[in-house]
Amino acid sequence: MADALESLDVWKRSRRLTVHVYKLFASCKDYGFKDQITRAAVSIPSNIAEGFERNSKKEFVNFLRIAKGSCAELRTQLYISEDINLIDIETAKILQQEALEISKMLQGLINRYKIKDNP
Repeated sequence: MADALESLDVWKRSRRLTVHVYKLFASCKDYGFKDQITRAAVSIPSNIAEGFERNSKKEFVNFLRIAKGSCAELRTQLYISEDINLIDIETAKILQQEALEISKMLQGLINRYKIKDNP
């Protein structure tokens, strides 16, 4: 595993995505939706961090899976926010693509550590 959480690219990218989502929905008046989408976004880097600090590859993989699930939840909410005109199509596509790429990065880490634990 990496020496420091802050050195993980997937954590850095998911943190930036979370900040972008928070700023984008800061003035959203649909408080239920705003709460749901920001919680999904913040769950991604938070679960990466929690798993990393557990000092167990098995637990790290478990938390990476949770973060990956939150990525899918965030992508779904971005599609919905586009469908109901909370955000424009171009912004939605950019954020959906970033969430998809983060999800792929998470799967890569899951595969890497899963293989090391179970040869």
